[in-house]
Amino acid sequence: MEPERASSLAVEVSVCRDIRAIPSEEWDACACPEETAQGRPVDPFTTHRFLRALEASDSVSAETGWIAFHLVARQQGSVIAVMPVYAKMHSQGEYVFDHAWANAFEQAGGRYYPKLQSAVPFTPVTGRRVLARPGFEEMAFPAMLEALKELTSSNSLSSAHITFCTAAEAQTGKALGMLVRHGIQFHWENRRYRSFEEFLGALTSRKRKNIRRERRLASQCGGDVELLAGDQIKDRHWDVFWEFYQDTGARKWGMPYLTREFFTEMHRTMRNDILLVMCRIGDEHVAGALHFIGRDALYGRYWGCSRFNDCLHFELCYYRAIDYAIEKGMSRVEAGAQGPHKLARGYMATPTFSLHWMEHEGFRLAMARYLEQETRQVELELSAAELAGPFRKDTA
Repeated sequence: MEPERASSLAVEVSVCRDIRAIPSEEWDACACPEETAQGRPVDPFTTHRFLRALEASDSVSAETGWIAFHLVARQQGSVIAVMPVYAKMHSQGEYVFDHAWANAFEQAGGRYYPKLQSAVPFTPVTGRRVLARPGFEEMAFPAMLEALKELTSSNSLSSAHITFCTAAEAQTGKALGMLVRHGIQFHWENRRYRSFEEFLGALTSRKRKNIRRERRLASQCGGDVELLAGDQIKDRHWDVFWEFYQDTGARKWGMPYLTREFFTEMHRTMRNDILLVMCRIGDEHVAGALHFIGRDALYGRYWGCSRFNDCLHFELCYYRAIDYAIEKGMSRVEAGAQGPHKLARGYMATPTFSLHWMEHEGFRLAMARYLEQETRQVELELSAAELAGPFRKDTA
């Protein structure tokens, strides 16, 4: 896929085919400059260590259909911005679904794949996608988008996509000619609760009773729940969680996305970014949930079990996450993609955004019309979710 170089203004943008070729200090100075000052990144998913774990473990590779194509912006030889980008051979592991677009494009005689995708693989978490050093944001964003479009055109690709970008990026991208797509997730928001009971007190009586019932049922499994972070997490915990992850992945996606080596690499470099919530009965761990710790949010990612217990999933994935967020003074819990059932458990509908560029002008116009209709539907769903929210009217 050539050429591998594009430029805009005084900024030169090049392609890096392996994140390990970029020094972690240079990448993280763009991705998480706040880590140096505050000790923890806003979210860990665009850090060098997370993306490196994906590539080093072969979870992301040409064989899995994710070809690293990261953009690096330099000015006068210094790195001012980076952008995680992949040439994709399919639409798996993205959580912003474009299968219908691919079918329409190919039925019209086009070739949809490969496409360019700026994303964190397998991770539907909103965050910056153009990762610029502080002070270089206004210069870097248009340069990166121009490079993305140029690479799409010069390599005869169908499209370029930027998924789970921030609202500000969506607004700027729209002004630069990209199409905006809206979606919905469900997040828990901390309204300065001092305890889980205080949170429950803000809910309607019916929702409050249901959550208490679910927590009671979960507690009847006869096990103990352990919250493990940092050096409390041992290799043996990953051996067990890998089995949980494989079972869940096989049922949800057909095959798990992540290799066992990813968890080994993550244990080596990211223990301090992880909260592992495990349920143990005797000497056996029977269920677990993996969360990532951000500066002000907890991100739920994976869950699995070896023994079914009614409501244990809700306890480990949702309620223990809320407990942790309240204790640590975090502003929210993001529990992953989709899931209207989370509404009944105190998680509220939250908009998400993505940006899309279709190289073919006619297809781009058709997608613009489609997205206008889809956006209206998403707005209706957001309004309906707000009306159906679990909070008492006097606390909503």
